[in-house]
Amino acid sequence: MTDESFDAGRLDDTLQAIVDGHARQPGQLLQILLAAQDSLGYLPAAALTAIARALDLPRAQVEGVAGFYSFLHLAPVGRYRVLFSDNITDRMLGSGELLDRLCNKLWIERGKLSEDALVSVDTTSCTGLCDQGPALLVNGRPLSRLSAERVDRIAELIRGQLPLADWPSEYFRIDDNIRRRDAVLAGEWPAGQALRAALGRGAEAMLGEMKLANLRGRGGAGFTTAIKWESARRAPCHGENGVRYVVANADEGEPGTFKDRVLLSSYADLLFDGMTLAGFTIGASQGLLYLRGEYAYLLPALRDNLARRRRDGLLGPALCGQAGVDFEIDIHLGAGAYVCGEETALLESLEGKRGIPRSRPPFPVTVGYRGQPTVVNNVETLCKAALVALKGGAWFAGLGTKQSTGTKLLSISGDVETPGIYEYPFGVSVKQVLYDCGAGNAQAVQVSGPSGICLATHEFSRCIAFEDVPTAGALMVFGAHRDMFEVARNFAHFFKHESCGFCTPCRVGTSLVVNCMDKIANGHGSQYEINEIFKIHRLLHAASHCGLGQAACNPLFDTLQKFRPAYERRLRSLDFEPAFDLDQALAAARQMTGRDDADAHFGLAARASGVDS
Repeated sequence: MTDESFDAGRLDDTLQAIVDGHARQPGQLLQILLAAQDSLGYLPAAALTAIARALDLPRAQVEGVAGFYSFLHLAPVGRYRVLFSDNITDRMLGSGELLDRLCNKLWIERGKLSEDALVSVDTTSCTGLCDQGPALLVNGRPLSRLSAERVDRIAELIRGQLPLADWPSEYFRIDDNIRRRDAVLAGEWPAGQALRAALGRGAEAMLGEMKLANLRGRGGAGFTTAIKWESARRAPCHGENGVRYVVANADEGEPGTFKDRVLLSSYADLLFDGMTLAGFTIGASQGLLYLRGEYAYLLPALRDNLARRRRDGLLGPALCGQAGVDFEIDIHLGAGAYVCGEETALLESLEGKRGIPRSRPPFPVTVGYRGQPTVVNNVETLCKAALVALKGGAWFAGLGTKQSTGTKLLSISGDVETPGIYEYPFGVSVKQVLYDCGAGNAQAVQVSGPSGICLATHEFSRCIAFEDVPTAGALMVFGAHRDMFEVARNFAHFFKHESCGFCTPCRVGTSLVVNCMDKIANGHGSQYEINEIFKIHRLLHAASHCGLGQAACNPLFDTLQKFRPAYERRLRSLDFEPAFDLDQALAAARQMTGRDDADAHFGLAARASGVDS
């Protein structure tokens, strides 16, 4: 598809059907762009113009949204778009070498389209498959457990232009890898069971059970769910036709986290029950599931599940036969933006905009999606709410600790014998978790991904709980043979890549941190760079617009405090040393001109090399 395929920016039949299928709603812009790209292969300039005109939006706004998300492409990327997971645990398993191997087999450069426009190969931050890596996405479909032999075969399949449907099915096998089951994972939860229990109690009583349960958000922040629900329930709707909303945040982009993937694939009915009973409790009639772009392959099964629930009276008008109790759920797909895991950035993305976090207040419970009262909960939180409906708040409060009730799903990856999903009551020690997953040689555990904290061996007696070590669910384990500097350096590159660019402190600060880390890695580092990292950490923490920038230096700060020798052994000087060697840069010019006299060398470098200047 080229720009010439469109006549004066008008919609062709393909785009016409896509835009009409989304009712020409500007708020559906991201979904329209995703569908257009699926059809066209990428987003030509003329297609953006046609979509802008059809939605009556400024052309710059449409291109701004298309350029914001890493899974949207303004230039061709080939019939096969291969993205290797660049998460640190995938790197530890050799993903970098496998990426280079595939590029060599296909005779292409990383990040560039092949000359025949067939394929491109690059990286993406994390595919949510840390328990079965190395992994990659090809045209959005995940492949796990990569090996040299499998990569060679993938190269042959691509060169042979074989459709993905004809690739070996075992390449696409994704396992749940549930290693320890407790309150959620040990049970079987028939569709509608939790919803009927909530309807039987009534909205006020259900809210009372939530208060008794003291369920706190499982996305990392730990805000009390009942307070959030009650605030949205009491907040007035805006406008004559205003309605309340329930949003399930399934954008688990934090590297090392994959628990929501398992809940979505094997416990979707529990999630949809939780969303629906949340809607009943707060007086909402519409639910939205925001599914991260890396999990697009789950979309068909989730939509089939919703269709079945509608047939069974568990969605739509008159839920479970109760007149006047209505609730519907739609699924919106993300497009590769880590920052959209932040609830207000997620709401912006749901409205078809760039995923830039909003200023707060107002908070979503009063002014959220489309300006209406909105509850945004993590997938695991809503599943736990369904358990509260089924078994009662007192039962739930009896699990875990007083301040951290219930259980927690942990995504464990890295240097362990059995990576996967472990469910524990809150209060379990890190040491116990490491023992259970077979991490006998651990020197560090990164909790809650790059934005969390790094624990050293003397801290393994601490407990997983909001009052001690809070976590969104990720535990990445690093054995004694791992270089913690390289771990922190990977995280620094992650934050630079994922910065939305809205605020100067984060946009510039994350780049400066990467420059410092790369300079140290390349042998030009000094104490000056370490001091600069501490300065930037303080600046980012104090001045960034949202949590991404505020947490961007957390892994560097932790590793500098606890694993400082990993940095210091790379330092070549106690004083500042420039990373750019001007004299060395002139070497090619000297060779071409045949000169190597003193005047052809640059100052200090000339004297250091023994050339008389």
